[in-house]
Amino acid sequence: MIIGIDLGTTNSLAAYFTESGPKIIPNRLGKHLTPSVVSIDEKDQIYVGETAKERMLIFPESSACVFKRDMGSQKKYTLGKREFVAEELSSFILKALKEDAEAYLNEEVTEAVISVPAYFNNERRKATKRAGELAGLKVERIISEPTAAAISYGLYQNKENAKFLVFDLGGGTFDVSILELFDSIIEVRAVAGDNFLGGEEFTQVLEQMFYEHHKEIGKNSLSMKTLGHIHKQAEICKLGFSENRVSKMVCNINEEQLEYTVDTEEYERNCEALFEKIRQPIKRSLSDANIRITDIDKVVLVGGGTKLWIVRKFVSKLFGIIPDTNINPDEAVALGAAIQGAMKERNKAVKEVILTDVCPFTLGTEVVLDRGNDRMEDGHFCPIIERNTTIPASRTERLYTVKDNQTKIRVNILQGESRFACNNLPLGELVIEVPAAKAGQEAVDVTYTYDVNAILEVEVKVISTGKSLRKVIKSQYTELDDDEIEKRLKEISYLKIHPRDKEENKFLLLKGEGLYEESIGLDRIRIEKALQKFEDALNTQNHTIIEGAKREYKEFLEEIEEKE
Repeated sequence: MIIGIDLGTTNSLAAYFTESGPKIIPNRLGKHLTPSVVSIDEKDQIYVGETAKERMLIFPESSACVFKRDMGSQKKYTLGKREFVAEELSSFILKALKEDAEAYLNEEVTEAVISVPAYFNNERRKATKRAGELAGLKVERIISEPTAAAISYGLYQNKENAKFLVFDLGGGTFDVSILELFDSIIEVRAVAGDNFLGGEEFTQVLEQMFYEHHKEIGKNSLSMKTLGHIHKQAEICKLGFSENRVSKMVCNINEEQLEYTVDTEEYERNCEALFEKIRQPIKRSLSDANIRITDIDKVVLVGGGTKLWIVRKFVSKLFGIIPDTNINPDEAVALGAAIQGAMKERNKAVKEVILTDVCPFTLGTEVVLDRGNDRMEDGHFCPIIERNTTIPASRTERLYTVKDNQTKIRVNILQGESRFACNNLPLGELVIEVPAAKAGQEAVDVTYTYDVNAILEVEVKVISTGKSLRKVIKSQYTELDDDEIEKRLKEISYLKIHPRDKEENKFLLLKGEGLYEESIGLDRIRIEKALQKFEDALNTQNHTIIEGAKREYKEFLEEIEEKE
């Protein structure tokens, strides 16, 4: 059986698919949520979940939480006498979820779909897969958290065609996804997020307000145990706003009871900096999807952080609509992951649903820029497949030699958003020989093809000789073997044909050229502008832009023909 797992910053949970839909798997304590906390005692006994959370209050030096934020890094967590990295700590959580699922389902669980924040890069995703493997799970698919939530809403709550935004504020991360649902297709239009923004930050605001109110206690002089106690009370105070306009912190510090009462208006004012951080990914995703806020039909809230009243008020005010909370925000991601597992199993209940995704990060290469006056500046990043491009996708960029008698061109394969190559993540490289000639006379076409299985194919072809080199970069969480990868790349080889070379587009360009030659005066100027606009659209190699431009161009040609 394939189960779905939401490996969260604050809490984790698992779900499985049944004939009546996805269901949450209760843990050994009968609860749906398992705190993402690990603790270890003096006998090296490892505790996870609720027990670890309670131990952390008494033994903070041998406990860890919020480690998901460091997935993919080498940061060490010291628990007693032992050290762990984030993926090892995560594996303990995953193993506990696996054991709970086996006990509840009364069968062995060996496979899982695990969710990650949309903005996790390849290294973080690889670390998540390794954590699953350490827990004894075969990780069939890594799925973005907002996409998983959208699947659960798209399949079971939304039947009409709509554009909707998934607002996912978890304990430690914030993600936003814009999706479009039509017929049986859920298309991801754009994703954005912040890996260091979540419910924890809203708790920390209350902590800071408490310290400012009780300046006499001296935060820096407090023990880890006391700091943990204050953090817990701040969390309780935050949760208190769900039922009351006023909430209270009661902390026992140095045998003295200190209280702090706060109302929602004051708390909301102090959270304004966090709301501004939330606005940035929303703006970026709307811009990348090329839509306005008013185009959003529905906003879906996901993650425990969205249960906070001031967050719901902020979302309602920003979008001008009441957000949808039909599915428990804590459970939507796990339910969607379970549905994704059912899709992979070709379950009849979900087989008609098609899910498209986007490339979350820009893929490109390093180039040299001509700054004029014979000054060449290297180390710049040239995007080829930009972030939030619907995948599968293929894009081609032509690169030229920059030195006289240059005999090699090196293509560094990079992932990231910085304009400087050194700031982006290197994925590999290709070096191809070119004939010696004057600078700029030799060129190569660099084609990137990216698939939903996180397979990147890079082809470099010398224009003058036709010689080519090819490299396939396979993500470590891709389960396909080499033969399956080649088969998949063959299936999407049609994407490598430049839009300019497709027969229908060739025909339309030739038709425009013919009408230009037959016309004079103002009509000739109008036709030239329309041709240029269509050619510019073709050069973007963006299917959505091209289809819109094609419709406009064809209507224009029909208008000219009718006039004649």
